[in-house]
Amino acid sequence: MRSIPNMPAIARFTLTAILCLHSLCAWSAQATVAVAANFAPTLTVLAASLERQTGHHYRIASGATGSLYAQIKNGAPFDLLLAADQLAPELIERAGLSIAGTRLTYATGQLVLWSSKPNRVDAQGAVLTSANLGKLAYANPKTAPYGAAAVAVLQRLGLRDALSQHMVQGESVGQTLSFIATGNADAGFVALSQVLEGGQLKSGSMWLVPQHLYPPIRQDAVLLRRGEHNAAALALLAALRSEAGKALIQAHGYQP
Repeated sequence: MRSIPNMPAIARFTLTAILCLHSLCAWSAQATVAVAANFAPTLTVLAASLERQTGHHYRIASGATGSLYAQIKNGAPFDLLLAADQLAPELIERAGLSIAGTRLTYATGQLVLWSSKPNRVDAQGAVLTSANLGKLAYANPKTAPYGAAAVAVLQRLGLRDALSQHMVQGESVGQTLSFIATGNADAGFVALSQVLEGGQLKSGSMWLVPQHLYPPIRQDAVLLRRGEHNAAALALLAALRSEAGKALIQAHGYQP
């Protein structure tokens, strides 16, 4: 297991004192949350803690941010959106589909080049210029912000044209991870949070892409109209704002 630099160790995590407020815990509620695929594993941990502490219940629908945005515009019954960018929540806000004043940046994502094979990806990403590089996976840049970041990296490195024949595109960063994990791609660009467990690389090998090579992946959340009076949705927003919630998010591979 390889430790990630500057990754805080979290010995225990509780939201009881912060979230179990009388107004939110007086009754249990259920919220349906649309979440970007990269953040779904972190949200699962956060939601499970909230369910234990508050009695609320959460249904999680994950996918590419662009796809979730389209579903919301078409009336999908979501209470809250946790996007992988800032644009989709802003457009939703402009369209009057969210509650004014609830949009917040809950995380800044980090991009990695990952392979399920140990020692396949070096710490400088030189594998991208290797003669025996196989398929290189990335998410659809039109709908997935991590895919757009991957394209930006290849452009900055001057490799986009050279690697065009190697590229295989996933619908979301979740599907991209699956391509790599199953061997359908040799390596690929995914979120750091997807390949960590306990602050360490779960398996395989990776290159933590320097953040100057791609625009910041600032991820915004927004309360949708349907969730305006939903205690479970409000509790989740409170968790994202809390210090305990921020610590959990950082431990899962995000910048504060």
